[in-house]
Amino acid sequence: VAPIHRIYASDPRFSFILLENNVGKRKAQIAAIRSSSGDLVLNVDSDTILAADVVTKLVLKMHDPGIGAAMGQLIASNRNQTWLTRLIDMEYWLACNEERAAQARFGAVMCCCGPCAMYRRSALALLLDQYEAQFFRGKPSDFGEDRHLTILMLKAGFRTEYVPDAIAATVVPHSLPPYLRQQLRWARSTFRDTFLAWRLLPELDGYLTLDVIGQNLGPLLLAISSLAALAQFLVDGSIPWWTGLTIAAMTTVRCSVAALRARELRFIGFSLHTPINIFLLLPLKAYALCTL
Repeated sequence: VAPIHRIYASDPRFSFILLENNVGKRKAQIAAIRSSSGDLVLNVDSDTILAADVVTKLVLKMHDPGIGAAMGQLIASNRNQTWLTRLIDMEYWLACNEERAAQARFGAVMCCCGPCAMYRRSALALLLDQYEAQFFRGKPSDFGEDRHLTILMLKAGFRTEYVPDAIAATVVPHSLPPYLRQQLRWARSTFRDTFLAWRLLPELDGYLTLDVIGQNLGPLLLAISSLAALAQFLVDGSIPWWTGLTIAAMTTVRCSVAALRARELRFIGFSLHTPINIFLLLPLKAYALCTL
């Protein structure tokens, strides 16, 4: 950080806030927001590079005063580094252009992601005290900032949007250990803020209730199917062909639809994510729920 600071500290366009201690992302973010003066605040993660027109495109979306936050589309800047970064890049495309795009139709993107999110400062001013003082099970919360701030925006009556042509390239984990640590944090955040969002859902469109139920029920059903198949194999030694074929068929359909929508054959390769999901991510989500 020091060399960058030396380069830009004397530039009148920039104002640096150097905190005495590492107080975490949330408090650093709040210090910057409280020192800002513009109508809009852009949050960018330190490992993210924005396309030249991102600010313009997000500002155009924010012209509507009813919108409290808008996020851009995320891609992996290191996509070609490993097989895992290729999978994560496809995962980001699906998360943005299926999940977020569908939620945006109802003005309620449920998580404006940290690498590229623009907020209305007047809306933030109403929420910062709640945001700063979030406790979970008696302790100050130090994870899941993006999702929690988005939920607070929706609870305050603001809409949240997705801008697909505002492209932000971010560094993603290139090996399994950091990827699983990231997924553990995200799983805990999702479970915790789903409980918070549940009371909000009746005020939003019915599709969003269905979406949240599906996102939580789907992994549960997949886990039950996988455990039942394993039990069948252990008890009577028979191979659970029906379960395997059903999961393979659903994976093929999902990846084929994504390949058609994105017009890129590489999405067929996203089928490799299914065994990672079953054997690594589902146990990790169970662990996240048990250690919330």
